[in-house]
Amino acid sequence: MLTRVRYVLQGAIVILVVTISTITLTTIIFLLSLFKLIAPAGRARNAMTHWLSSLGELWVSVNKCAVWFYRDMEWDVQMPEGISHKGRYLVFCNHQSGVDILALQHVLNRRAPFGRYLLKHQLIWVPVLGVAWWALDMAFLRRYSRQELIRNPSLRGKDLENAARACEKLKHIPVSMMTFPEGTRFTRAKRDAQNSPYRHLLRPRYGGIGQVLYSFDQALDCLIDVTIIYPEGTPTVWQYMSGQVRKISVRIVLRPIEDRLRGCDFRGDGVAKGHLKSWLNGIWEEKERLLADALNSHQDAKPGQDTRANENPVTGFTTHE
Repeated sequence: MLTRVRYVLQGAIVILVVTISTITLTTIIFLLSLFKLIAPAGRARNAMTHWLSSLGELWVSVNKCAVWFYRDMEWDVQMPEGISHKGRYLVFCNHQSGVDILALQHVLNRRAPFGRYLLKHQLIWVPVLGVAWWALDMAFLRRYSRQELIRNPSLRGKDLENAARACEKLKHIPVSMMTFPEGTRFTRAKRDAQNSPYRHLLRPRYGGIGQVLYSFDQALDCLIDVTIIYPEGTPTVWQYMSGQVRKISVRIVLRPIEDRLRGCDFRGDGVAKGHLKSWLNGIWEEKERLLADALNSHQDAKPGQDTRANENPVTGFTTHE
């Protein structure tokens, strides 16, 4: 009972801190965005972009510090040398929980450039946040539904052109383009429904990655490939914020991006599409082996427990009874 009360109090404090920092910094970003809107293109606007990115990183730092006092939360991070805060990267990661974004922010903040996402263009109309996202140089994309493409076939391929225009300004500043190739959070039900060949992963989708590779062409330095592992099972955001998560493992690999993948129209070029799918599937096979090895090692490291293993119905991970 006391433990439960402690978790509730801890979680409430963290949520309060995050809420205050979000409201405060979003308001500041919103006000500065008005100056960015009228600033002339060039040095003045670039300076505004730098300041706004620093505020975004400050927001992540506050959120990170809010859970820093959970000393029993172990971060097991393996990160290579060579990641530059001034670089331009494609970043992708396996997706299991809302905690994934928090974990990515925890390990990459102020090491890699501030992360940007591809957002639906409708989101720019969200009060306050839409302008803040614009100020932070998020890429707003105009995508077309299947029905729109059927009614107007000339729209096919326009989404790539839209992505290229949206990402044009990002090609000239430090940036981490964040994607989750699975497109949705992993569950065993989703894995079985799509007949995924992986035990711990869904099939990767190449659409968003293809848009980034097409839009940035030669501007990207390389890929930051992140694998997040929850040895005790996939946590919820509440469990993370209230200090109930005991360990998070993160494995990061820097991978080169082949020239044949850069600037290619994977929608119209079947060969380019094949190269992209083959490249992504190869990385996913390595990621599956990494997840399996890490989880099996964690299982073997628990002495004196029942060796019968169960598959977590949410994560697909092997855990002990």
